[in-house]
Amino acid sequence: MPKQGQSVETCIITKWFKNKGESVSTGDLLLSYETDKAAFDLESPSDGILLDVFFGEGDEVPVLVNVAVIGKSGETTVSFNPDKLTLSSSTTSKASKAPTAFEAIESVKAQDLSKAFSAPDNKIRISPRAKRMAEDKGLNYNTLLGSGPNGRIISGDIENALTGIIVSQKHSHTFVAEFTEQPLSNVRKLIAKAMHASLQNSAQLTHHMSADVRYLLEAREKIKSKLSSDKSQQDITLNDMVCWCVIRALEKFPEANSHFLDDRIKTFHKVHLGIAVDTPRGLIVPTVKNASDLDLTKLSKELKSVVVACKKGNINPELIQSTASTFTVSNLGNWGVEMFTPVINLPQVGILGVCTIINRPANMGNNIFGFVPYIGLSLTYDHRAIDGGPATLFLKEIKDQIEAFRY
Repeated sequence: MPKQGQSVETCIITKWFKNKGESVSTGDLLLSYETDKAAFDLESPSDGILLDVFFGEGDEVPVLVNVAVIGKSGETTVSFNPDKLTLSSSTTSKASKAPTAFEAIESVKAQDLSKAFSAPDNKIRISPRAKRMAEDKGLNYNTLLGSGPNGRIISGDIENALTGIIVSQKHSHTFVAEFTEQPLSNVRKLIAKAMHASLQNSAQLTHHMSADVRYLLEAREKIKSKLSSDKSQQDITLNDMVCWCVIRALEKFPEANSHFLDDRIKTFHKVHLGIAVDTPRGLIVPTVKNASDLDLTKLSKELKSVVVACKKGNINPELIQSTASTFTVSNLGNWGVEMFTPVINLPQVGILGVCTIINRPANMGNNIFGFVPYIGLSLTYDHRAIDGGPATLFLKEIKDQIEAFRY
């Protein structure tokens, strides 16, 4: 189990993409796992066969502990199994040769494993996480048949039992349950905690405004036209342009480019832009550092880079800390959202919600009326740090930047 940051001690396996006995190639997706801060994917470091899998989905695993073994057909994996490693006999380990499996995913000292995987001396083999889940729900696990290594009961077995899919040591049967229930993922717990703390510990207010996006749409058409003839052209999106305009507005209103720290306000000289990304694992907000130093093309590249890293699960954990960004943009326009109230990512003092584009009637001049495309802008700000007047002027500046945009 890879180590993600100095403070991470355990990770939870959320999904296996390969089964025991399957062939794998370098770069193949093996499994997804979560820390208390983010979710990641683990790729195969070598070619071979997935000889053994020591933990199931939902199991909590200490970092640097073997989770599986990749090797050649017929090779033994016993020496890599965390349940088999003990403090015993340094003489035995000296006498035996190194295992023949040519790749194991990480390893640890036997001394540490004896503490991490000590189990009571009884016939029921159950993982610590599964045992806690069963005890919390009042479930008798003594009759369950485990699907883990060597018949070990894992968290997935407990979840199945709770949802009505019971596998016992004597017989198995299924029935349709009235409802399903499953534990929250680490990412969902983090999102819930952060959102609740944000609304509970700040004075949030949202202003709504719309901006004429004819110039943005015109620029987008030019970019798409260039893309058809030049594949090396950077595909700059409307969201990239809006983010560019937000950065320019933040440079004029630095009070919005700040962190509120209870007894003081930290105002930043450069914009470190956070961008809300919807992933299968939940909402993640990565940061483009020093975004105010980038031109539009480089900003577009960086925004796409962090979004792809989040969706793949290999984003740098330091870039998704709430303190990494100085201001955040959340775009729901692609889903047709006309107006919403984004929640501030504390200790930041503001977040901009970008909404869908709607054609509205407008005076085109000379008493001629037509329809003009407007994009919705929803600014949520912390009233402890910014008053309504400056917040309105800041939102107006974003509007002006969008309407004055030229490409």
